[in-house]
Amino acid sequence: MRTMKKAAALTFAVGALATTGMLNAGAAQAAGSWHGCPSGAVCVYPQNAGWNGDRPSLVFYSYGAHNLSNQYGQHYVANNQTGGATARTCTGYNGTGCEGYLYPGTFIDKDMTPINSIVLVRP
Repeated sequence: MRTMKKAAALTFAVGALATTGMLNAGAAQAAGSWHGCPSGAVCVYPQNAGWNGDRPSLVFYSYGAHNLSNQYGQHYVANNQTGGATARTCTGYNGTGCEGYLYPGTFIDKDMTPINSIVLVRP
């Protein structure tokens, strides 16, 4: 009887997850690797390379500012963090002069020439 209850609960949980994924694909994507960006990370892909065969050139996991160097031209920046964490691109070092918010399960095609840091923001 216990096994049947556990199986029923698991079936319900999987069904609920599948339904949520169909309604909000971005949130569901943040649960696993997405275009080579590991779950819980923000990734930057090489210049003018799109998804670069799902191989990011930079991967950031920890909250706070991450200074950049030698990032010019157009790059995809993907937020695959979990738990509602956002990311911001910033014109200054150490997370100053930040622009907008990149929500989990989303990406931008960004001119990184004026960008000197990326901030991972705890929810």
